[in-house]
Amino acid sequence: MTKKRPLGLPSAKLVAIAAIAGLFAGAVAVYVKEAGYGNGTEVAQAKGCEATPASLKALEPFIKGQVAAIVAANPPRMLQTLTFKDATGADKTLSDFKGKALLVNLWATWCVPCREEMPALNGLQAAKGSDKFDVVAVNIDSGSDEKPKAFLSENGIDHLGFYRDSSMGVFNAVKKEGLAFGLPATLVIDKNGCLLGSMNGPAVWDSNDAKALIDKLVSL
Repeated sequence: MTKKRPLGLPSAKLVAIAAIAGLFAGAVAVYVKEAGYGNGTEVAQAKGCEATPASLKALEPFIKGQVAAIVAANPPRMLQTLTFKDATGADKTLSDFKGKALLVNLWATWCVPCREEMPALNGLQAAKGSDKFDVVAVNIDSGSDEKPKAFLSENGIDHLGFYRDSSMGVFNAVKKEGLAFGLPATLVIDKNGCLLGSMNGPAVWDSNDAKALIDKLVSL
């Protein structure tokens, strides 16, 4: 379990927030005002995910406890054209990660629940990151990279890759798909690039429940 919590909040509080998120469909997530974005208006397609309902059924028993707020995708679909930047400023899309299961998380430094869950996401990547799985945490702060990079450095977030979209396009594209109401927002994607589930609000991602979910996701 990741011990460092940048705001000094206990994991139990984060679990409670996540539980409320599951009950109120993202009501505790930080509201995000829509802005202009560079992602295309058509970001999702069902083609290629026809076999995914069987994967959803297999994953369902693992959506419990500290990850109980995950909502199964209906329908499962690909979001491969979502666009953001890597640490060098080069364009990336989810298709660049195809072949890996992913936990895609959208966050900002001004979002208190995001700040609280970042060490747990870092812990999950440290424990489970491999050639078969990655946490892809995309920061959507406006402006330069300086503030999010400083936050990650100051709080020992050293296992996550640095991904950014200062235009907030990736958030607004996910919002248009009905998958994000605010921040943090998280997508569960299988190795074929198919969306299996989403969550609005934080979770203890370095918990045993989360690790078991990821182990199952990787095996699908």
